[in-house]
Amino acid sequence: MKKLNTLMAVLVLAVASPSAFAQTEKSKTDTVKAKTPDAAAKDKKPEKIKPYKEIITAKTVSDQGVITVHKVEDKYYFEIPDSVLKKDFLVVSRLTKAAAGMRSGFIGYAGDQISQSVVVFEKGPQDKIFIRSISYDDYAADSKSEMYNSVMRNNTQAIVQVFDIKAYNDDKKSSVIEVSDFVNADNELVSFEAGYKKSFKVGAFQKDKSFVNFIKSFPNNLEINTTKTFAKTLGNVTFPPGVEKPEVSGNYTVEINSSLVLLPENKMQARYYDPRVGYFTVGYTDFDLDPQGVKKVSVIKRWRLEPKPQDLEKYKRGELVEPAKPIVFYIDPATPKKWVPYLMQGVDDWKSAFEKAGFKNAIYAKIPNAKDDPEWSLEDARFSAIVYKPSDVPNASGPSIADPRTGEILESHINWYHNVMNLLRNWYFIQASPSDPRARKMEFDEKLMGELIRFVSSHEVGHTLGLRHNFGSSSTVPVEKLRDKKWLEKNGHTPSIMDYARFNYVAQPEDKIPDSGMMPRIGDYDHWAIEWGYRRFPQDSSPEAEKAHLNKWVINKLENPRLWFGTESNPFDPRSQSEQIGDDAMLAGNYGIKNLQRIVDHLDKWTERPNENYDDYSTMYDQVTTQFARYLGHVSKYIGGEMETPKTTDQSGVVYEVVSKTEQKRALDFLNRNIFETPTWLLKKDVFDKTTKSPVQVVENLQNGVLSRILSPMVLQKMYVSQSVEPNAYQLFEYMDDLKNVIFVGSNPDIYRRNLQRNYINDMVALLAPKPTAPAVTGRGMSLSVSENSDVQAVVRGTLRDLQAELQQKAASSDQMNRYHYDDLSYRIQKALDPKI
Repeated sequence: MKKLNTLMAVLVLAVASPSAFAQTEKSKTDTVKAKTPDAAAKDKKPEKIKPYKEIITAKTVSDQGVITVHKVEDKYYFEIPDSVLKKDFLVVSRLTKAAAGMRSGFIGYAGDQISQSVVVFEKGPQDKIFIRSISYDDYAADSKSEMYNSVMRNNTQAIVQVFDIKAYNDDKKSSVIEVSDFVNADNELVSFEAGYKKSFKVGAFQKDKSFVNFIKSFPNNLEINTTKTFAKTLGNVTFPPGVEKPEVSGNYTVEINSSLVLLPENKMQARYYDPRVGYFTVGYTDFDLDPQGVKKVSVIKRWRLEPKPQDLEKYKRGELVEPAKPIVFYIDPATPKKWVPYLMQGVDDWKSAFEKAGFKNAIYAKIPNAKDDPEWSLEDARFSAIVYKPSDVPNASGPSIADPRTGEILESHINWYHNVMNLLRNWYFIQASPSDPRARKMEFDEKLMGELIRFVSSHEVGHTLGLRHNFGSSSTVPVEKLRDKKWLEKNGHTPSIMDYARFNYVAQPEDKIPDSGMMPRIGDYDHWAIEWGYRRFPQDSSPEAEKAHLNKWVINKLENPRLWFGTESNPFDPRSQSEQIGDDAMLAGNYGIKNLQRIVDHLDKWTERPNENYDDYSTMYDQVTTQFARYLGHVSKYIGGEMETPKTTDQSGVVYEVVSKTEQKRALDFLNRNIFETPTWLLKKDVFDKTTKSPVQVVENLQNGVLSRILSPMVLQKMYVSQSVEPNAYQLFEYMDDLKNVIFVGSNPDIYRRNLQRNYINDMVALLAPKPTAPAVTGRGMSLSVSENSDVQAVVRGTLRDLQAELQQKAASSDQMNRYHYDDLSYRIQKALDPKI
């Protein structure tokens, strides 16, 4: 899409008064000398365009490409051919050398992106070249229509840079501009976006300490590499009244590579997003697509995989063909050599998925070498890479850069942080050590760690192919099948490596499951998702033309439940959860807790290292409690739950279905047995004798994590709405009564139960607090606060009054400590119900 730009040139004419012509020559000269600098500037004529050879001299070093780059001594010039004017360039800036101490969470490392935009070069009046920043938020396809003209008139794109044309080439088909000051400056095209500046606390630009390293031109892209220095700042940190904001001394010096990539003139055919298959998207508002309104359009992000022209007929016949341009990931030379084969295997594992889409050898990993790739550079936007980062951040990520017009993925830099191995060690130890003896130590052998690295590599590559997390995939697997060795060998423990299913924590030691049944692998859903996204349909010439066929295809495929996609963004669907496996969280949680009990019993031996203190013991105990909290969280999501299954009108069945009353009561019973009742298995005295941990705090944190979910405003509001659409729903008042009864069972609570009861009342009282703003509703029944117009506050208030009466009876028959406790609880309730107290 191109924008229509109308520029008006304003000519300022200075008209002399009649008396001026009567002056003598001397007086005229005096008058000129007396002019102000502003007046003199107005009279000054624009600098004359110089001959090409006067600018681009014999001393010039030139680099030809999409835009020819000239270096004349310490000055840089762009020679911009008319053929690229008004064509879209994607501009991406990355850190190639990060400053010491300039970190913000997971970002601030070499290879990290710090800005992105789309720009065009265009000629302006008075021998100028403009750079405009382009947005694709609004769109009209037919450039000859009045709607297109209207959209363009109301979406004029901003001019962000202006350059004087210094010379034209001999045939006047290209313009020469000087860019030295532009590239050695602080602007969002070749430096930090404002948001990143804020995150990194980057202050004023230090031009005298900044310089251009090189500018290289290639057939479709331009690479600008600079060293830039900035003052350090505290950013937007605020200090209490009377506390003076301290000064920050010192600078940050970074190396930045900015890539200007010419977007394809021959646009890839887009594919409309379908919520039943999980892809990342780009989007815009289309003013042409719906003749009676506007339509929000989302298209998926994917690489341009197309058959070679000579192989098109073979592809149509269903034969496997190699793509015209395969997907290649280069391995960062800084990567430790022993991990390179596993990272490469994680890329190659996707080959079989692309064969489902009709392409062989569609993707592979490669180690760069000067012979085969003489121009290869980690910063060159033509090359995708797995970038190794010597960081203590325990993470990995797979972002990608896409054409905002079509969703075509142009390149990706997978971020591989060194300390992700610590994360993998912890996960596998906690979820697999009862079944895999190799995991019963603090330092894994190279083969095991390599297998774990391969799994994460495959997952992150999946993201770069356009795939989102499929948190629902593992919920299609019956829990008991996760203990079936033969079934696991054939199917794996989840149909998608894009799930956060991690490892098979359900398997018990007596099941003797091999590591192939413990680790994720590319599965049925992944093959289907790649086939849906990358299969070409040459007979369909537009996204609209293929829409009906794709819909029927999806409906047919989803008869296989293993191909279901469950979004990572639904807060109520218990099928779509991070770190969960199996179709029944209560049953899977029971098996998982059994394995955690085994780990606690052996934790001292499995974490023991000669000549080391108890830090590993303490760390892995924290991992046990974290995993236990995950099981509790999985079950908590059933309460107030509602399943969402996106469908088109061609499909039968409902989209939204309330979790049954039976399942919600099962979930509450699980929580009662495993955390409201004190989990004594977790309170091993040896842990507290050798670490700084407190058993009371450990249990209280776990209990509060559950209460914060099952007594949250959004859950209670959801239950209130659900009872209006489902006659057999778990009624809000019944749930609140059941919860009260399981928390206040018995008359002589121990220290853990007393904490639970106090925190329960605190959460209940908070639900009665008035809210200054209206509830923020973002979905059916989803609210971040309790509406005064719902039944929630009435039920909460009534439950507290009933509880107050029960507490008075309990106090009469309790020992002294518990009598104090019940009196205190009664006072808290009375204070909440009667604010005058």
